[in-house]
Amino acid sequence: MNGPFPPHDPGHVPVMLAEVMEYLALHDGGRYVDGTFGGGGYARAILASCDCQLWGIDRDPAAIARGAALAPAFPDGHGASRLHLLHGGFADMADLLARDGVTKVDGIVLDLGVSSYQIDEAERGFSFRMDGPLDMRMNDTGPTAADVVNTLPEGELADIIYHYGEERLSRRVARAIVAARAEAPLLRTAQLADVVRSVMRPDRSGIDPATRTFQGLRIHVNDELGQISRVLETAPRLLAPGGRLVVVSFHSLEDRLVKQAMSRAAGRMPAPSRHDPRAMTARAAPTDFTLLTGRPIRPGEEETRRNPRARSARLRAMECIAPSSIPASETAE
Repeated sequence: MNGPFPPHDPGHVPVMLAEVMEYLALHDGGRYVDGTFGGGGYARAILASCDCQLWGIDRDPAAIARGAALAPAFPDGHGASRLHLLHGGFADMADLLARDGVTKVDGIVLDLGVSSYQIDEAERGFSFRMDGPLDMRMNDTGPTAADVVNTLPEGELADIIYHYGEERLSRRVARAIVAARAEAPLLRTAQLADVVRSVMRPDRSGIDPATRTFQGLRIHVNDELGQISRVLETAPRLLAPGGRLVVVSFHSLEDRLVKQAMSRAAGRMPAPSRHDPRAMTARAAPTDFTLLTGRPIRPGEEETRRNPRARSARLRAMECIAPSSIPASETAE
């Protein structure tokens, strides 16, 4: 099975693919999970690299449809595909896999944030560069970004833009949004982007003034940080001995959650202050995991030149190392 990876859809460029493959340490007979299937870039490379089974998870129905078209390219020799598709959020990974009788896997990869397909499709409403309906939902249920900007009080809007978009001038932006919606509902991405740009000076770095506001609204609409926190609790428990979790994040909010979760799992959380009574009894807890990346791995210059979207990517990885702590009944899978 080893050899060059099949060509990818030119509209989808998987970020840090070589590094992801290296840290997953793939092998024949393995069971792997791509928890953010998206365009199928990682999944395609994993299935082409070894004789393994892979479960692709995504809450976006369009991603599942793309996977269904890809599945026949990877037959298992018994009339089925080695690619198994599960529609749902990665926070529900354990339950989704359990429906297929899977309780332990050899590797999980998560590519956090919005996919290039979602950004590039104007009708999905993620992009401030193309006009489209102000939607931003990764699935097809729940409130849209238009619902949020047209109904929430100014203070709540400011908090969302500040905490999730890391926009220092969030109050100015929220005030402008409320003033604009009083004239007419904000229903299009171009409308919202123009409102933000009208009160924000261009960034010296060249980043569009609407970037952080759109990020904040997108994260809120999709409960992205809540989803990430839940999957980071669940995913390590699914790893068989020697199994690895590899996570690629794209901004500091995501990376902070990944760093903290992996540090906790590996028993590397900071000790309590010497003034804290807990310090008198604190002991290093035994851990089933080890960190594979002391610091986040960043993409190389060549990749960022070819794919500017990779420039903010950070990769972290850890490995399950304690077979004795995992019941034999669970490793029998």
